[in-house]
Amino acid sequence: MKLLRAGAAGAERPALLDRDGVLRDLSALVPDIDGSLLADDAALARIREAEADGTLPALDASLRVAPPLGRIGKIVCIGLNYHDHATETGADIPAEPIIFMKAPDTVVGPEDTVLVPRGSEKTDWEVELAVVIGRELRYAASADEALAAVAGYAIAHDVSERAFQIERGGQWDKGKNCETFNPLGPWLVTADEVPDPQALGLRLWVNGELKQNGSTADQIFPVAEVVRYLSQFMTLYPGDVINTGTPAGVALGQPDPKPYLRVGDVVELEIDGLGRQRQVFKGA
Repeated sequence: MKLLRAGAAGAERPALLDRDGVLRDLSALVPDIDGSLLADDAALARIREAEADGTLPALDASLRVAPPLGRIGKIVCIGLNYHDHATETGADIPAEPIIFMKAPDTVVGPEDTVLVPRGSEKTDWEVELAVVIGRELRYAASADEALAAVAGYAIAHDVSERAFQIERGGQWDKGKNCETFNPLGPWLVTADEVPDPQALGLRLWVNGELKQNGSTADQIFPVAEVVRYLSQFMTLYPGDVINTGTPAGVALGQPDPKPYLRVGDVVELEIDGLGRQRQVFKGA
């Protein structure tokens, strides 16, 4: 299924994109698309039955597409997780996953405005596969156990301010947690529709120019290993999100003068089977 949320900020309603591309209202069946729903097999079965019966009412296609997940628990991010991205930035291939966090309040919809922070000179783009957790998981013993906890997948745009991240001391977090720095969606595609998360193409354009064109096959630590590994250090809960890293083509990895984002730029990104995003960058 392709689950999503539609409506103005603060007034989103749960929805489903059916096989004909029609937006269907789920609000009579469930209160929201969130961790509680993803952990409720009976509720998910009711949604599937309603979709098959054709009884779900249509929604206005012009509604704002919101982040597909409400009440996100935590966002755990993996840095330098593609061979080609590590190479372009001159970094060593990490021996273990590099972990940092983003706050849930960085999340906006896939077509919402993204704000260039005040004082920013190095705002950068990063298309990423997001993993959404649907089962509580701790100390996973195998890849199969880890993947069994995955509810689905979405597109994440891990917007970053490189000077804040790298040049201002301390950890990466202050370059990763600026307002609007994690557009998510448009859909949460359930795991049964993504048989191999290591066979997905990722692409990103800036002002119409293709900048990133990679594949999850190039991940250093594949999805199953990322989920298994994280569960050794923290409990993963339904509604948690994992951003799994970005392929080559970011501004940081390009020759000087690096083409960092500016007010007025338009970024578009897509992942095979997971939809497409588009953001206009404005000043904070």
